[in-house]
Amino acid sequence: MLRVNNRTLLLIAGIVWFIAGFNVARLGVISCMSIEIRWYLPLLALAVFAAFGMMFLKMSRKHTKRIMSYEELRPFWHFFDAKAYIIMACMMGGGIGLRAAGVFPDIFIAFFYTGLGCALALAGVIFLKNCICYNRANA
Repeated sequence: MLRVNNRTLLLIAGIVWFIAGFNVARLGVISCMSIEIRWYLPLLALAVFAAFGMMFLKMSRKHTKRIMSYEELRPFWHFFDAKAYIIMACMMGGGIGLRAAGVFPDIFIAFFYTGLGCALALAGVIFLKNCICYNRANA
């Protein structure tokens, strides 16, 4: 009943990553609107995007390969493995906790969350592309 095919797992991964990225980037943009924009903020956001984008690109390839190797229907939550769920929980908990505690100033949140959120959303787009191109990738 809760089992889905590989293509659906890729779709779920794409939706989850895109929504997470959109929400993180949204927080960064909101912080941008509350501060005086400096000329270097877009460059810092781009650097964060590039660094995390490379990491998430590698991760999306790894998870796509793992998902494509499944030969039977899997529970819908298998779009991640256990390690990925732990990493995601630590990142979310740490980000929420540090932001709520006011550890980082709005200027840091502005560029870091904007770059990170865009990289997360791009990982979602990659999973969605893999879902759409599933037959070509599976051949």
